[in-house]
Amino acid sequence: MEGKACHAQIIYVGLQTDVLTSNMLINMYAKCGLVDCARKVFDKMPERSLVSWNTMIGSLAQNGEEQEALTLFIGMQREGTTCSEFTVSSVLCACAAKCAMFECKQLHAFAIKAATDLNVFVGTALLRWYVQNELYEEALVLFHKAQMMGLEQNQFTISSTICACAGLAALIEGNQVHAVLRKTGLGSNIYVASSLIDMYAKCGCIGEAYIVFHSMEERSIVFWNAMISGFARHAHSLEVMILFEKMQQMSMYPNEVTYIAVLSACSHMGLVEKGQKYFNLMIKEHSLSPNVLHYSCMVDIFGRAGQIHEAYEMIKNMPFHATASIWGSLLSSCRVYGNLELAEVAAKQLFVLEPNNAGNHILLSNVYAANKKWEEVAKSRKLLKESEVKKERGKSWIEIKDKVHSFMVGERNHPKIAEIYSKLDHLVEELEKLDYKAETAHDLHYVEEGRKQELLRHHSEKLALTFGLMCLPSNAPIRIMKNLRICGDCHSFMKLASSFTGREIIVRDTNRFHHFRNGCCSCGDFW
Repeated sequence: MEGKACHAQIIYVGLQTDVLTSNMLINMYAKCGLVDCARKVFDKMPERSLVSWNTMIGSLAQNGEEQEALTLFIGMQREGTTCSEFTVSSVLCACAAKCAMFECKQLHAFAIKAATDLNVFVGTALLRWYVQNELYEEALVLFHKAQMMGLEQNQFTISSTICACAGLAALIEGNQVHAVLRKTGLGSNIYVASSLIDMYAKCGCIGEAYIVFHSMEERSIVFWNAMISGFARHAHSLEVMILFEKMQQMSMYPNEVTYIAVLSACSHMGLVEKGQKYFNLMIKEHSLSPNVLHYSCMVDIFGRAGQIHEAYEMIKNMPFHATASIWGSLLSSCRVYGNLELAEVAAKQLFVLEPNNAGNHILLSNVYAANKKWEEVAKSRKLLKESEVKKERGKSWIEIKDKVHSFMVGERNHPKIAEIYSKLDHLVEELEKLDYKAETAHDLHYVEEGRKQELLRHHSEKLALTFGLMCLPSNAPIRIMKNLRICGDCHSFMKLASSFTGREIIVRDTNRFHHFRNGCCSCGDFW
């Protein structure tokens, strides 16, 4: 109100055409969230300085008007106004917020041409955009380029780089960034430390994540959530419960993110009653409204415990439509417990919500096979073959000596592929002595049995495991990342391989982490 009174006084004395005064008005309105008022002042200016453009573009970007910020930037170029690092940074932030990949690539080229791509502000915005669009390798290239140029790093560039390492599960790279943190002193920043915890957890190093957590005295809710979520991701359910109670003792109250992790932990341990208790506690004691992720956790809790009908009732009574992840959770439970009736219900919904996801057809076919409905299995396979649904090719990767090695199913291009196949054949022979048998029901290719066994043998995670056995020290855990859900055959294979080799094998698939030790998996054979 006072700001508008000042604006009226400025008009009264005739200063509204003064560039400096108008810039101050734009800034004032923007900081008050009155972007429309700021834009009116901007549009009425007879002449504008670089500060005028920067302030207006930055205001639009910060207040959710990303498209307007982009449009104004284009207008600025047409008027021939030279932009600054701040201009490019603001527009990049706008592009990142609206995931405008084409525009961001154009802006990056523009920044290089204008020699601003390695300015700390522009670099931060670019890193953020790369990470948001899962272009993790490009983000790391930019970070290393900035390091070579001797540019100063800040908490935002470091945080984004750590997120890129987490996305790639590039542990060695992440360790190197952590070393940079120790030199710069940024490791004590609460947001950077939270990113570190998330990175170590996603790289399969939950112990290192806890070391970072324990080293920090200041702990925000984001920080607590990072550690609790990390433990939940690795099925360390007891640690989740302990931290959940401890944070409240320290007057840090849980939010929606905290409860997602806690409910996930209950699911991993099969704690139905405890899960229901936390779900009700969330609503009644902490006045939080459950969202779709909380309901998904509850469906998973009931399903994992074999209470399939209770899970279905939860879905029917939800205050909103079930998502693909919720129906997928129900279908997975039906696969484990052989509930054909509800498997068909869940699959029908999934075929509508995810028409291009071949994995749903495979899960339903497995339920048919478990119920000895061979005619339905054949129909399911034929339907998948005749449809336009394409199964995404399996890809796994493993980090060896600061280099990420990727393997596709049936890989042929790796320089050591002949040696890998030879070693894998030998490993399969040894595991067959321990009663390993290829579970061809998990392969829906319309080919003969022998060909199916060959396809299963050459799944990407088996190739990555073999390469890890060849290259890593005998006492080092083998960490494998995969772009799809691990199939039942590979899961059984990893369990036996961990027992035969005496190695810890950690596989991160799209659902969760699997820690294979001494012939057992942390998931309890439910994923």
